[in-house]
Order: sequence, then structure tokens, then C-alpha cells
Amino acid sequence: MSSKFELVKKYFDLKVWSVERVKMAVEKNWITREEFQVITGEAYSE
Repeated sequence: MSSKFELVKKYFDLKVWSVERVKMAVEKNWITREEFQVITGEAYSE
């Protein structure tokens, strides 16, 4: 699990971050594409 996974998940769950913001976390290598899917329930697409 990526070091920022819990933080990103928390922000998404609290509706502080949108799906687009979580995508940015993937682009910045904070989380993986697989973790994106766990957090958002959607497959990552570029």
C-alpha cells in the first residue's frame, strides 16, 4: 500500500477530493492505479 493511500482515501470519503483530484494523486505517484480503483470504485483511465 502506498504511503499516501490512507490520506487520499480519507479525503475522497469525506468528499474533500473529487475523482479528478484522486487521478492527480496517481499522476504524482502518491497512489497506484490499483489503489485509485479501490478508493473510487472506478477503473483508472488516462
